[in-house]
Amino acid sequence: MHRLQLHYTLSQDSSPAQVRNPLIDLLQAVSSQGSISGGARALGLSYRHVWGELKRWENELGNELVVWEKGQSARLTTFGNKLMWAERQAQARLSPQIEALRAELERSYAQAFDDSVHVVTLYASHDDALSSLREHALKKETLTLDSGPGRLHLDIRFTGSVDAIRALNEGRCVMAGFHTLLGSGKKTLTERTYKPLLQPGQHKIIGFAQRTQGLMVARGNPRDVHSLKDVVLRRVRFANRTLGSGTRVVLDELLAQANLLASEVNGYDHTEPSHAAVAQAVAAGQCDAGMGIAAAAQQAGLDFVPLAEEQYHLVCLKSALAQPGIETLRQLLQTPQWLGQIAKVPGYSAQYSGQVLSMRKVLPWWDYRHSKTPASS
Repeated sequence: MHRLQLHYTLSQDSSPAQVRNPLIDLLQAVSSQGSISGGARALGLSYRHVWGELKRWENELGNELVVWEKGQSARLTTFGNKLMWAERQAQARLSPQIEALRAELERSYAQAFDDSVHVVTLYASHDDALSSLREHALKKETLTLDSGPGRLHLDIRFTGSVDAIRALNEGRCVMAGFHTLLGSGKKTLTERTYKPLLQPGQHKIIGFAQRTQGLMVARGNPRDVHSLKDVVLRRVRFANRTLGSGTRVVLDELLAQANLLASEVNGYDHTEPSHAAVAQAVAAGQCDAGMGIAAAAQQAGLDFVPLAEEQYHLVCLKSALAQPGIETLRQLLQTPQWLGQIAKVPGYSAQYSGQVLSMRKVLPWWDYRHSKTPASS
């Protein structure tokens, strides 16, 4: 078995966190260009270097990677294609952990290089808009506070919604991110899941976004799936999220609303750790559909069937609201630049962005007065 070694570099580049493999880059370039010379040009390398590297890797791995015949386009061998597939699977499954690893390293460097950086440790359900916010915050000089100007570093650890709030309550972070179905009322799974973890007066909700949850399906929707009822009736192969994730709570509540049982879903026990991993499972043909967000479906080249709207909340302890990092984050969330950026994320819209909201108003099962519109508290 071949062992892996991981390396990282310091850079001002704000591109998404990835664990890059030079061999995979070579194979991708040769495959897409149809020749070694074309692949070399695409990578800005010489033909001799690319040819030599491919030969070196073939000797190292004990398998041919590329087949090229005179007068024909170069193509990957079966083994070469399997390597590409394995790398795509790993990237999709591990992207939250990779992002968390980079966040941990950057937190240390941020503190080492710049004393004015405000660090906010955030445990949150995986969310594309949060990743965008993190990059946006790193680029932007924030508004001047009483503590002086500075930059915001979001130290994001992606985990399930339930685990995120538990981390907040246990003091492992200063803020948590979780999401709930719009209009989810009393005596629902949402209430049973989150009410024991949140307390009015102790926790404060900060508005972040509204987003659409739905079914990610292959391009063209070949199974003609338009609802969870179709998933059950057509015995569609399904990919679920792990226990403790907010999306699994959403799925279970939608099943209950449709009078469907989890046991009726073909693949309910097939779990993936993130929206991206579910999307990759669908794209790879391992399943026909899975719950997720529109942004993940678009990134994987899939179609998206919207099912429900939900609110994505940020929550912190009341005592943390005055911390410079939380104040900086709230100001950043209300800037026109951020509001314009989140509007570009598929399936997202800003929702009371940066505002401190009454828990009893934003979470209906705490709303004893039955108010319909969230208000600041």
